[in-house]
Amino acid sequence: MNKRIDLAARNFPSAEEELKALVPQSPDTCSAYRLAFDDKEFLLRDELRPVRMQLELLKPELTQQEQGITSTIVIFGSARVVSRERALGLVSEALALGDAAAIKRAEMQLKMSAYYEEARRFAAIVTRVSVERGNPIYVTTGGGPGIMEAGNRGAHEAGGKSIGLNIVLPREQQPNPYVTPELCFRFHYFALRKMHFLMRSIALVCFPGGFGTLDELFEMMTLIQTGKSRRRPILLFGREFWTKLINFDQLIETGLVNAVDLGLFHFVETAEEAWALLESEYDMNPGDFDQDET
Repeated sequence: MNKRIDLAARNFPSAEEELKALVPQSPDTCSAYRLAFDDKEFLLRDELRPVRMQLELLKPELTQQEQGITSTIVIFGSARVVSRERALGLVSEALALGDAAAIKRAEMQLKMSAYYEEARRFAAIVTRVSVERGNPIYVTTGGGPGIMEAGNRGAHEAGGKSIGLNIVLPREQQPNPYVTPELCFRFHYFALRKMHFLMRSIALVCFPGGFGTLDELFEMMTLIQTGKSRRRPILLFGREFWTKLINFDQLIETGLVNAVDLGLFHFVETAEEAWALLESEYDMNPGDFDQDET
């Protein structure tokens, strides 16, 4: 007598198995007759927005769980900052044209390219050292060009994986070539994307950027300031840039923030300084960064 040995066998077919077993439907089959989860027209209805938001939360979460990712360092920064190599090329092109305005823009891009190179070096340090110590920390970026590319590039060049959280924009933002393909996610909702920036992060590292970078930075600081998210290091690369952009002292003098709130972040100038600060905050040993909530 043959005995059944699979005590953990499924009692019901999976959704995929159900779809495969269906008799093929004609193209003009009414939407009402299709299975709900196989009905694109139904899933895209305005009333299904809460379901789509839940799916956008779950898909990256389940994938990262399956990949064993527990700790990340998030790198924010402008999509418009280019590598030093590219910036030097732009300067040469502008000089050849003899256009004073173009030369000025190119020289500024060359100056700002220093941040690209620091982001690249910082990501490489994070990836290499954490892997060597048996506790991989994954660099996470917005997945696009500029500073985001630098972060993913540094991790890639150090032989590690990195995460890209891309966003659908009117002017399509393509993933940079250094994001690990199986960790390259695409979001429709900014709010869900920001949630995933925070969910596994042990630190937030912010390079110069525009409206998007400022939006991400201040939302993260607000969540920590108000106790909605646990406290973690926030590093701002480039004191000169940030203090010229934002008059933090004015916020204190006018009573709009408390002086203690300036302790939410630290200014750093180099990749090594940033890593040293993180090592002063954390004991970088396996298991130290297990994440439960944001």
